[in-house]
Amino acid sequence: MSTTTAQSGLARARRGLAPGGPGGGSLNRKSKLSGQTRRTFFWLLLPSVILLVLIHGYPLIYAGVQATHDGSLIDTGNFVGVENFGHVLSSPAFWKAAQFTLWFTIVGVFGSWLVGLGLALLLRTKIPAGGTFKVLLLLPWVVPIVVSSTAWNWLVATPDSLIPSLFRGLGLGTPLFLADPTLAAVMVMVFKVWVSFPFMMMMISAALASVDTTVYEAASMDGASKWQQFSQITLPLIARSTYISWILMTIFCVNDFPTIYLLTGGGPVDATTSLVVLAYRTVFQDFQTGPGVAIAFLMTVTLVVVSVFLYRQIRKSSVE
Repeated sequence: MSTTTAQSGLARARRGLAPGGPGGGSLNRKSKLSGQTRRTFFWLLLPSVILLVLIHGYPLIYAGVQATHDGSLIDTGNFVGVENFGHVLSSPAFWKAAQFTLWFTIVGVFGSWLVGLGLALLLRTKIPAGGTFKVLLLLPWVVPIVVSSTAWNWLVATPDSLIPSLFRGLGLGTPLFLADPTLAAVMVMVFKVWVSFPFMMMMISAALASVDTTVYEAASMDGASKWQQFSQITLPLIARSTYISWILMTIFCVNDFPTIYLLTGGGPVDATTSLVVLAYRTVFQDFQTGPGVAIAFLMTVTLVVVSVFLYRQIRKSSVE
């Protein structure tokens, strides 16, 4: 069957789930609320909004005060304006940590998403003991990070650990996974993917569960290949869930302290020092509260920009 016919079949299948389509008129349908109902919702939500503003507003304002002063955790100190931000932005340590944070986030988000997507598609098929398999796949996310990091240290930390010993037995040398800067950075990123893919898998599985299987049957009857069904039906239909998971995982990665600190402590030679680890060291080890909080503010601004961009993608993504 021709490619044109397959594409037209895909279009018809997707229209079946589009708003107003014959098979999915209820999808993305927005209820029209009366003015009275909207006002009721407003007054019901207002106390919660005020409480959230008070809970989060005071720490944010106090952190802003600390970022513009040269004090400590005990004493606010003297006002220095944006001097702390200038000091941070001119520091090579900041840019080295920012570079690692960028790669750590990219690998953490897209690596865990790809693994989660593959497993979610696998679990969608009929495999023996699928429920038990899914529970086992959730273990990296459920197990406390202290336990996971301890297990990974036992596997790779020393030349006599299991994985270095295996490499040595195969005649591949004895890699020092947590002593070599490059290998340590790679190991931390792989560890992040390991502990994060169950979250992505569950997000994607939930999105796939809402997709009617008849749309694939219709596309298959019209000659669409498996790849065409995946790229033109599956991915568009889970796009919103994908962007939401990317936003959440980006926040998780940028703010991830225990995954890095428990595995490498930010070493060796600061090769795995992220911005949040650098901020912790600056405040609690170097006792420079102003620059440390300034780093946290810069992280927050970056996260807001990325989140707004991805949120706009969520609003744009729809089945056409």
